[in-house]
Amino acid sequence: MELYSERGFEQTTVVEIAKRAGLTERTFFRHYADKREVLFAGSSALQELFVRAVADAPESAAPIDALAAGLDAVSEMFADRREYARKRQAVIMANAELQERELIKLASMSAALADTLRRRGVAEPAASLTAEAGVAVFKVGFERWIVAAEERDMAHLMRDSLDELKAVTAGG
Repeated sequence: MELYSERGFEQTTVVEIAKRAGLTERTFFRHYADKREVLFAGSSALQELFVRAVADAPESAAPIDALAAGLDAVSEMFADRREYARKRQAVIMANAELQERELIKLASMSAALADTLRRRGVAEPAASLTAEAGVAVFKVGFERWIVAAEERDMAHLMRDSLDELKAVTAGG
């Protein structure tokens, strides 16, 4: 992350990343397919955590409340990572290819959440709409959380964003 911040994503090579990490280039490629994956390595774990929390929500929970449980779970994952998240997001926002990759990861998360909601008995189009809304709430809450002046924790911002969505959809 330091190299990306210092030099820019495009100018940073795998050789430089491996050297800074005290690894050989070969060892780097055992862990990552390419230098982009350094930025996206945690996205599978994030998606799994979100999906698992939604799946494990009480059966009586409304779809949006099951998503709230997922948002709470992912907020815990980020608890001590705000500064890293800020740096990572700055690198991504400075590169169109990385922005596209981020959107693909979010679309994959939405699809997995929709599938989980369908397995919970939520019919279409409600499952897909709820999943998309949940990812939008995550994205907005995350973007609010990484703002330099923001001091509230992620869970608070996620709940606040979800409450805003509920108010908007209720006509408020």
